[in-house]
Amino acid sequence: MRELQDLKYGQWFKGADADGDGFITQHDVRKMSERYISARETTPDPETVRRLTEGMDEFWSNVIAPMDQNGDGKVDVREMTEGFKRVLTDRALYPQQIAPVTNCFFDLVDLNGDGKIDQAEFQQMFDSVAAVPSEDCAAVFAALDLDRSGGLDRDEFHQALEEFFYGNDPDAPANHIFGKVSA
Repeated sequence: MRELQDLKYGQWFKGADADGDGFITQHDVRKMSERYISARETTPDPETVRRLTEGMDEFWSNVIAPMDQNGDGKVDVREMTEGFKRVLTDRALYPQQIAPVTNCFFDLVDLNGDGKIDQAEFQQMFDSVAAVPSEDCAAVFAALDLDRSGGLDRDEFHQALEEFFYGNDPDAPANHIFGKVSA
């Protein structure tokens, strides 16, 4: 059986490989943010778009590009998985490594700007952007809504992404945020 991190990172890779060519390039990373922006019915404010674009450029430069072991300007699933496992080792680094991009994505997924992501917003974004099936979205959303308020606040969203990228709990619902992970 493949290690849990391999499975989760492989699932993330599928969503990040925007053109489906089996590699992540800077174009794919930018395309990820463009897909989130275009999945909205209205264009987000220019500041949110700028922050997301800059955050994704930094994510490419600081996290993904250094994983390119052969220097060809693209990262395959093996390079990405090994790179994530090498770089994302300390949960204490989440604020520097993942949180800035997570904040931008939260702002984009919170379509009505009320400070919470409701189930419809969650489903719209993860279904249209990462092709996560509706039934998976509903189950993951319910499990991530820790306070059962009917919406994910920023802290719950951060907890989910932190668990996805750093966690090793095979029963954590956050494992499936980018689609059902199965052994």
